[in-house]
Amino acid sequence: MTDFEFHIDNFMLFCSSKNLSRKTLASYEQTLKLFALFLKESFSIEEVKKVQTGHIRQYIKYLRERGKYTVVNKEESKKINYPNNRSDFKKDISTTTIANYIRNIKVFFNYLYHAEREIPKNPMDSIENPKPERKVKKTLTPDEIKRVFKQFDTSTFHGYRNYVITRLLLDTGMRIGECLALFPEHIDFQHKSILITNPKNRQERYVYFSFKLANDLKQWMKYKDRYSESPFLFPTTRGTQLEIRNYERALRQAGEQVGVKIFPHQLRNNFAKYYILNNGDWFSLCRILGHSSVEVTQKAYLDFTDEEIGKKYQKHSPLAHMEV
Repeated sequence: MTDFEFHIDNFMLFCSSKNLSRKTLASYEQTLKLFALFLKESFSIEEVKKVQTGHIRQYIKYLRERGKYTVVNKEESKKINYPNNRSDFKKDISTTTIANYIRNIKVFFNYLYHAEREIPKNPMDSIENPKPERKVKKTLTPDEIKRVFKQFDTSTFHGYRNYVITRLLLDTGMRIGECLALFPEHIDFQHKSILITNPKNRQERYVYFSFKLANDLKQWMKYKDRYSESPFLFPTTRGTQLEIRNYERALRQAGEQVGVKIFPHQLRNNFAKYYILNNGDWFSLCRILGHSSVEVTQKAYLDFTDEEIGKKYQKHSPLAHMEV
């Protein structure tokens, strides 16, 4: 084990003690191991104290040039995942992804410098995160949403389940991971609310659902209880917890059948967009989405199209509301 690998292991233990989500831990570990591999192969560096700001700038340059999935931490993973068979193999790594890598590396060196005092100087101090390109999130039209809903075969267990999941995501704005971890006892029909434990920070919050969805959920729960003894609200036909990738595939296929590109997080995005377009306020939206601040919510969703702004204006035009 090299010095760098030793400190990565220590850092991961430190992060685990902070009760971070598994997704965050996996992101940290993968980023740091790939960075360590780059330092070893390009500069023969295996000690954290030898890393300089210039090495990190070289890594950013390297990330921009190498392309997706061209480097792996373990060669044997190629025989499992077959990255060269992916349609996006060798395509440019997005600025957003590079920014995430640099942020993870910055957290690591901040830990070494401030918490462990293992390095005399923090090489990340003068590194600015690449500014991610801003992409307008596509708003699905009611017609597109309706056409996708119709593709689920509600006469089958999995088709009916996926149909209700899709409606739930759109109506509540919850994350797909939160949805698939639900148990029936999390649902409060009296207050039309669902208790969510955020896997990112372990904090609890409530999301809310409409009267229309309340009926969907009641009918689904009756149906599920006839055919499954699973404790999960949306189990597989075997009674186990449904995996995110399996629902993603089902949703994508439903969209492809009607020419609509759709994925789970897009339903969360559309919930937020329609919530604001239908005169919801930013503060309550922030609470529902589980964001740390209103600023975070606004930064994520302040990307309305000109057409959407125009429609919203017509509802709130000063002159239209005056008898002048």
